[in-house]
Amino acid sequence: MKRRESIKAIALGALATSGLAQACQPNDNKDGQSSAKTNEQAGGYLDRYAAELEHYKKVVANTFFDANEMVVITLLADIIIPADKVSGSASQSGVPAFIEFIAKDMPQHQNPVRGGIRWLDRHCLLRYSKSFADCDEKQRLEMVDEIAWPEKAKPGMEQGVAFFNLMRDLTATGFYTSEMGFKDLGYVGNRPNQWNGVPPEVLQQYGLAYSDKELKECINFDT
Repeated sequence: MKRRESIKAIALGALATSGLAQACQPNDNKDGQSSAKTNEQAGGYLDRYAAELEHYKKVVANTFFDANEMVVITLLADIIIPADKVSGSASQSGVPAFIEFIAKDMPQHQNPVRGGIRWLDRHCLLRYSKSFADCDEKQRLEMVDEIAWPEKAKPGMEQGVAFFNLMRDLTATGFYTSEMGFKDLGYVGNRPNQWNGVPPEVLQQYGLAYSDKELKECINFDT
């Protein structure tokens, strides 16, 4: 099974058990942007409580990752979920912005992601004499393969493995809670339908059926 197919299977299972990010809901952005990219006025939710809206404004008011870190986050996200015939890549769905948002909204992710990026750059410098962002595609994939499979990772790569696991989780959550990701899964959610009432045979079975005369009397009943 390919990496993207594995991630999709995990996401489908998470959807079935309501396990995807509770703080992030899909929006109607035409570009399939991640739910982190909500409007400035109310975060995409016009009925938020005042305290929630105030918290949202504080979160989006600042940035956490610098430009180089965002480049690395974008590159890794697109390695984890590249574009295919069905949909665009993780970055095209807004995943980097989603990860930036989550790092500010859930500060416990800040040190693991920032530290992981530094770990990745240091190992690329030792191996290729350049940072991860400056490596070519072949070198990046070689480095990722060293940390993408925990059971195959060599001793001393534990921090890199933990970092990539976190990036995989954040990327999958960001992508599959975006409009693009929902379409990729084929998930349509609840849709309005027409209901014509309980079938007559069911009403008859439970002694709840009414004749036309009885229904007319009920409708015209003057209280």
